[in-house]
Amino acid sequence: MSSQESSGKHRTSVEDQHEGVTPIIELRDMEVTFKTRTGSLFNPNKIKAVRGVNMKVMPGETLGIVGESGCGKSTTANVMCGLQRPTAGHVYFKGREVTKRSAHDRRLIGRVVSVVFQDPATALNARMVVREQLADPLHVHKIGTKGEREARVEELIQMVGLPHSALDALPGQLSGGQRQRVAIARALALSPDAIIADEPTSALDVSVRAQILNLLTDLKKELGLAMVFISHDIQTVRYVSDRIAVMHDGVVAEEGPAAEIMTNPKDAYTRKLLGAAPSLLHPTLS
Repeated sequence: MSSQESSGKHRTSVEDQHEGVTPIIELRDMEVTFKTRTGSLFNPNKIKAVRGVNMKVMPGETLGIVGESGCGKSTTANVMCGLQRPTAGHVYFKGREVTKRSAHDRRLIGRVVSVVFQDPATALNARMVVREQLADPLHVHKIGTKGEREARVEELIQMVGLPHSALDALPGQLSGGQRQRVAIARALALSPDAIIADEPTSALDVSVRAQILNLLTDLKKELGLAMVFISHDIQTVRYVSDRIAVMHDGVVAEEGPAAEIMTNPKDAYTRKLLGAAPSLLHPTLS
């Protein structure tokens, strides 16, 4: 069997598996345009950060978004999690359009999607102990009694492989890898359907990156999560993703099953990424 026949069968099986299933997040013809500081007061110059993006995040699937800095991948992620409103196009959460978001829509998005940011040192509140940081989302969304919240916090810290003593530590007393585990635990607090991980290992030592990637992969399988994993390193994206979307200059250059993208890339930019980017994974994972 040829590689094209094999990849074609794999693509068909994936499509069949998701047929009739409502995506957790869907972007249709999404665009984001920013005004620059150049130009006149009434006619400023504009930059289209993202143009005509169509993406679906299916239940239980990891979608990897890869591309160089400035390609629009983080802007796309911000639209997915509700931090950025699109200039044009449509955004759907579980089949419901939330392009123009009300306060109720924002609360809905907060329950459906959680974010793990690039640098846990800035994502966590330096003045709050870990216990308070994990309980905060539960307080904001008024979930459970005091006892139930405390039990959930205990469960979360175990889930990410940290000792109970970490609950009473400040972020500054933890290592970078431990802080990122806390950030992941906080993202799981509301039992979301999907997690958006925006370059979650780039601020960590190489020796710790593999541990965090393994943790995310294990949690995804254990909890049945969908995940959007964003990185500039296509080899890292390959390791965690079921599907890969390659972004370049604000558009999706290519999208498909991870195995197909890696073995039979159709776009010249994808081939350039594969040829130029060394793996940033721990050698044991390469």
